[in-house]
Amino acid sequence: MINLSLLSGYVPQSFKVAVIKPLLKKPTLDPGVLANFRPISNLPFLSKILEKVVTKELCDFLHYHSLFEDFQSGFRVHHSTETALVKVNNDLLIASDNGLVSVLVLLDLSAAFDTIDHDILLQRLEHQIGIKGTALSWFKSYLSDRLQFVHVNDESSINTTVSHGVPQGSVLGPILFTLYMLPLGNIVRNHSINFHCYADDTQLYLSIKPDEINQLSKLKTCLKDIKSWMSCNFLMLNSEKNEILVLGPKTVILQKLDTSYHRQMQKN
Repeated sequence: MINLSLLSGYVPQSFKVAVIKPLLKKPTLDPGVLANFRPISNLPFLSKILEKVVTKELCDFLHYHSLFEDFQSGFRVHHSTETALVKVNNDLLIASDNGLVSVLVLLDLSAAFDTIDHDILLQRLEHQIGIKGTALSWFKSYLSDRLQFVHVNDESSINTTVSHGVPQGSVLGPILFTLYMLPLGNIVRNHSINFHCYADDTQLYLSIKPDEINQLSKLKTCLKDIKSWMSCNFLMLNSEKNEILVLGPKTVILQKLDTSYHRQMQKN
């Protein structure tokens, strides 16, 4: 069945129906408030086996052709939140040892996995990754005509179409998300800003001499371009979770840098 799916470039419709079950985020939360529930998506067991096979082949292809983003630690073998933390922490400590002040910007996206545009994703797979022919047809079939329904207290809702996003609860979805985000790395590099990503979390950091406050304009311009790119790709920054940290020696110069940068960000 799996081999036939891959040879024909077709994913059976029964593999693309998800059941959504709400789960209370914490036992102490009020079950009467819908925002306190997290929707858990469950897909058929056989569909996950099929996705596992495709994920293995896709990751091997990406590794062989060096198509993964070097500074993306999410959903990759030998990468984790720990490797991301070690990399960023090491860079900041080296900068501090060299007498530099670092500005660290932590970016978070709102419901990033749910807003992925399928047409844009397929264009990425074809033109940036080089997936064509039957393989591309398989991904088109995988993303199209997906359905989901909610099941609560032994009652089920009607099926609704999933027209955006990578499938929740899937094996392949996280890898597809990282490929969707590939252009982001080049945008940041164009501004000579250091960065590291883990899934939809992005850390930008710029290390400068204390008297080079004017260099902060690069970071501001980079953030503007990131926001513009995300708007064109149906992604949105979560303003409530974005953070800015200034790291360095506790001096008057650092305090001026901190005040100056926050003033610029408020204007932006």
